[in-house]
Amino acid sequence: MPSRHRLILFVLCSGVLAQPLLQALTVPTLPRIQQRFDTDQSTAAWVLTAFLLAASVAAPVGGRAGDAFGKTRVLAISLGLLAAGSLAAAAAGSIGLLIAARAVQGLGGGAVPLSFAILRDHLPRHRLRGAVALTSSLLSVGFAAGIVVAGPILDGLGYHWLFLLPAIAAAAGALAVLWLIPESPVRSGARIPLTPAVLLAGWLVTLLLGVSRGPHAGWSSPWVLGLLTSSLALAAAWLYSESKVRTPLIDLRMMATRGVWSANLVALAIGIAMYGSFVFLPQFTQTPSDNGYGFGASVTAAGQLMLPSSLVGFLCGLSAARLAARLGVRLTLVYGSLATAAALAMVTVLHAEVWQVVVASCVCSAGTGIVFANLANATVDAVPAHQTGTAIGMNANIRIVGGAIGSALGVTILTADLLPSGYPTERGYVLGFAFMAGTSLVAGVTALLIPSSVIDEDQGAHPRADATSVPAATQR
Repeated sequence: MPSRHRLILFVLCSGVLAQPLLQALTVPTLPRIQQRFDTDQSTAAWVLTAFLLAASVAAPVGGRAGDAFGKTRVLAISLGLLAAGSLAAAAAGSIGLLIAARAVQGLGGGAVPLSFAILRDHLPRHRLRGAVALTSSLLSVGFAAGIVVAGPILDGLGYHWLFLLPAIAAAAGALAVLWLIPESPVRSGARIPLTPAVLLAGWLVTLLLGVSRGPHAGWSSPWVLGLLTSSLALAAAWLYSESKVRTPLIDLRMMATRGVWSANLVALAIGIAMYGSFVFLPQFTQTPSDNGYGFGASVTAAGQLMLPSSLVGFLCGLSAARLAARLGVRLTLVYGSLATAAALAMVTVLHAEVWQVVVASCVCSAGTGIVFANLANATVDAVPAHQTGTAIGMNANIRIVGGAIGSALGVTILTADLLPSGYPTERGYVLGFAFMAGTSLVAGVTALLIPSSVIDEDQGAHPRADATSVPAATQR
């Protein structure tokens, strides 16, 4: 690969890595944050929720803005928002200010789809799949790595560095993007319609609010039911508005293409499994053993137990493109999902020893690393170049929604039966991991619906034409 292409890939990988790291760093340290600001668990949970809400809106809107106005420029703005939000979080003197700062961090979520779109614009066809697979693998690796390093940063450097280190990295990334990556030549030039953007934000925010509050307020509470009902109504209004505007925010015909909707369903299912498992495995290992299970690990030790799985996930991401070249993207996604399902099924019955949990987490990371590395390729194959940012933005958004759903349903399962000590019962974890294994299995079955693809030297990678799939080239 020429040095210019390597430089672009390195800069974009750094930008993609920032978001899952920022999302994950606060997961194992949430009890310490709650103690620092002398608040309750429900309020502290907004540190995670605010980030997810903002990122869920920023991913599709940021991708669409890049397609319209220039991907490099919008990527630099996204990384700048990550840096600004991180600085504000480090300086926050109250839980309210910290939550607001986390929302600003989440607004940088457009960095993920924009990075993939820039890769498509600048790299040659024969290098694109490997670069996309490597960059995609960092989404799962970054989340696991954030959990690994959170404890050492907190213990060794202090609370403020949980946010100062990402702020420095994001600011450097924004400058590197502006200086080193030329503006992408492919853009639509169409303006972003206001009404669909507002409605999209409305139904995403009400959905994630309802899902995140369900385990705490109760799924039958008027507050949660009202949010979920409002989300359905706003989603219907969004679909209607998209069908009426001349230039839609999200092209619904593109979303209806088999290669796109099938990849989005896989992203939803595997998002439920991956984010749920990455959250609950450390919680399981930190549970004191006098509860009948768990190992009483500290935050740092629990993160260290995740280190092997982070390395495995990264290595599998590196090899995912070669695996897809031999088996095809579709079968690679199927096998990766089945490996994830097998790992989560294993931990439901084998979790009495540390090595059993470590092996299960490694196999789980291998599966999710392979899936994430090739999901973006499946999406890139299905759309024309000028819609890459939008399509991958929606795929990233759906994965975020899946992660929120997985976490919420997992918490509901765990807290349904508590021990006198306040910890979940061992049966709660068994049921939780079984649920995630089931969603991984659903992801594998759904991946069979993704059309096989061919490489066209002039048009790039597109799905094969068949009765239920529309080649992306015909949508230009």
